[in-house]
Amino acid sequence: MKNLIKTTILLCMLFGANSLMASDAKKADAINGASVWADTCMRCHNLRAPEDLSQRAWVYSINHMRIRAGLTGQETRDVLEFILSSKTDADEHN
Repeated sequence: MKNLIKTTILLCMLFGANSLMASDAKKADAINGASVWADTCMRCHNLRAPEDLSQRAWVYSINHMRIRAGLTGQETRDVLEFILSSKTDADEHN
C-alpha cells in the first residue's frame, strides 16, 4: 500500500512539472523568426533559401547554429517556424 501511495504521488509530481514546463514555452513566432534569421545569420554568412535544405536538414542545421550563434531556445523555435513555413516545396523524405 505504501508503494502505491508513493508511486501515485511521484506520478502526480511528474505530470504537474511537465505541464508547467509546457506552459512556460511560448508558441513559435514566424515573424520574430524572420527578424532573428535576417539579423543573426547574416552576420556570418549569406542567407540560404528555405528550399535549399529538407525539413530534416533545417532542423539539424538550426540546432547546430543555435550553439554557434548563441540563440535562445525561443529564438531557435521562431527561426525554424519561419523557415519551415516559408518552404514552397514538399520534402520527399522528412
